[in-house]
Amino acid sequence: MNGDWPVNPVLVEVWRSGFLESVHRGGLVVLSAEGAVIAAAGDVDRPVLPRSSNKPVQATVYLDAGWVPASTQELAIAAGSHTGEDGHRELAAGILAAAGLGPDALGCPAALPSDEQTRARWLTEGRAPERPAMNCSGKHAAMLAACVAAGWPVDGYLDRQHPLQQAIEARLGEAAGEPVSAVVVDGCGAPQHALSLTGLARGTLSLVQAAEGSPGRRVADAMRAHPWYVAGTGHEDTDLMTAVPGALVKHGADGVHVAALPGRGVLAFKLDDGGQRGRTVLLAAGLRRLGVDADLLAPWVVTPVTGGDGVVGEVRAAALPA
Repeated sequence: MNGDWPVNPVLVEVWRSGFLESVHRGGLVVLSAEGAVIAAAGDVDRPVLPRSSNKPVQATVYLDAGWVPASTQELAIAAGSHTGEDGHRELAAGILAAAGLGPDALGCPAALPSDEQTRARWLTEGRAPERPAMNCSGKHAAMLAACVAAGWPVDGYLDRQHPLQQAIEARLGEAAGEPVSAVVVDGCGAPQHALSLTGLARGTLSLVQAAEGSPGRRVADAMRAHPWYVAGTGHEDTDLMTAVPGALVKHGADGVHVAALPGRGVLAFKLDDGGQRGRTVLLAAGLRRLGVDADLLAPWVVTPVTGGDGVVGEVRAAALPA
């Protein structure tokens, strides 16, 4: 890959008192339930790093390796990016314990919870960062459990040449319908795999369209049944999956998001600046493009922009391609 960045269109606008203050550019693709491109903006074939948006497809590998989750909640957190709340950490610890492992086996870095209330409590108590509080600890716990189930070594489970990581790389490419174009180190220390936005969308769509009882469908069903374990309190992934029947929504770091609906299709986008501000309004616009009722999406259509004690503007999606 070269370092050239595409000149992508404006996807999100920030208005203050009738003045266009800022914009967020990026790429966005919408596929039909059959996988055909029905709308696209920007370069949707250039490889990006989906970050945690890859987790749902990755989780199918843990099942194929022989991991038997004790509950669908465990499978949901294996595909999720949790906020470190008490129930999240306890569930990740339970996955490890069932595999005969403890928190020290986790290869993700120690962190404070990202949930504001939990984090504030930890800081008040003087509690140090812990590995289970890191948002990827559910994925790491499931990776370790899969290694134990398959008879693969636990040591080195994050090495790209480890059998687990080789299987993940192959599965991501297979689901995306394109080869993984680069492998880097993710924020949690695990390999991270570059795919195009179109490939990311295809892979996520394959989960919600999969046959009942298949690994892909099991992951999708678990996430949709337990959205709190996919993200956490107040997170748009949790709230949108709760509000929109059948939706599978998964964010990734640096401005990536994907959302799929069985029988309707999927959308995937990356904001070029890697920021968070424009995600929710763009998700709502993309889901509306897939036919989700406007009333269900009303809480996410705009984000207020404040000035003084009042609201003086809004963050809103730009017009999506027809």
